[in-house]
Amino acid sequence: MIAIVDYGMGNLRSVQKAFERVGHEAIVTDDPDVIARADAVVLPGVGAFKDCIDGLRDRGLIPSVKAAATDGRPFLGICVGLQLLFDYSEEGVGAAGLGIFAGRVVRFPDAAESRLKVPHMGWNRIYPANTPEAKEILSQTTETPYTYFVHSYYAVPEDPDIVLARCDHGVSFPAIVGRGNVFATQFHPEKSQQEGLAILKAFGNKVSDAAGVA
Repeated sequence: MIAIVDYGMGNLRSVQKAFERVGHEAIVTDDPDVIARADAVVLPGVGAFKDCIDGLRDRGLIPSVKAAATDGRPFLGICVGLQLLFDYSEEGVGAAGLGIFAGRVVRFPDAAESRLKVPHMGWNRIYPANTPEAKEILSQTTETPYTYFVHSYYAVPEDPDIVLARCDHGVSFPAIVGRGNVFATQFHPEKSQQEGLAILKAFGNKVSDAAGVA
């Protein structure tokens, strides 16, 4: 069973329906005990970084979410759910994150500097790294898929090896990060049509394999 963390932010039902569409059961929950028992955990997010981390804290979910990301169960972050995995964000006056990955979250350059709109919103191509982890999560997509983004901030990891795919919007930024059991997408796979569904299916298959389900 895949637990989608409900902390008051994110397209929860859309993510749930997308998993169901590719044949994987998922439930939306704000119960730490349910998250602790889940085979896998998904951390979605929409909105401001600080509001999201405060939502997790106010519901007492930070310990169970961090445990899920560090105990070997498959874990997927989506959009702000990717950003929350890092140490801190410039959004919300240096709000502290979960610290699963070392690094920070910064804002795109202003439009006057980059000549591109902020937020970065809409479809853009991602460029996978040539690594086993990237091939695993993107195993069912096309070679350089288009995915759907909505964000003004992006992650700057200290370890470049965790970047599984990149995208360009004035600067090159991580579109997917991952290490071990943890994957996260800056884009919204639940809004990315067949390419996004292919990523969720690959993650769901990983969950089934980890749980010993044929």
